[in-house]
Amino acid sequence: MVDEKIELVVADITTIQADAIVNAANQSLLGGGGVDGAIHRAAGPGLLGECRKLGGCAPGDAKITGGYNLPAAHVIHTVGPVWQGGGGNESELLGDCYRRCFELAAEHGLQSLAFPAISTGAYGFPGDKAAVIAITRTRQALADNPNLDRVVLVCFNPATRQAYEKALNLNP
Repeated sequence: MVDEKIELVVADITTIQADAIVNAANQSLLGGGGVDGAIHRAAGPGLLGECRKLGGCAPGDAKITGGYNLPAAHVIHTVGPVWQGGGGNESELLGDCYRRCFELAAEHGLQSLAFPAISTGAYGFPGDKAAVIAITRTRQALADNPNLDRVVLVCFNPATRQAYEKALNLNP
């Protein structure tokens, strides 16, 4: 039943209809490259203004803002770990990103979330390892939060989607 609430799509996260989209942000929360820059550009200057008031964000944590010009009402900004070979608690930090995003979703009564592949771009986290963490945390959140109806895992390319598909089939 839980897996029926998980969607895999290859798409631009800024076009996804959901209560909130997740931004794979940097610690400043002031925009950057990749998905972070795309979300800031699509949301417009109001997002940057609100992010300036948040005082940044530590790796593994998350903060919520409005969605401004996005189809999503909210953006949950989370800072993933930079991959350093796996010995620096990167997996735990990535798991914390998902946990905090789902906690914020529950606190704000959100029913649908869309996630990018956090830390797998410029931060270099291996896609297969990241997909297992994402699927594990998503399944747990869906089991724990009956109000959560839909989680969209937005893949930036077909290889990322394949990593998620493989992770979904590991422990169905």
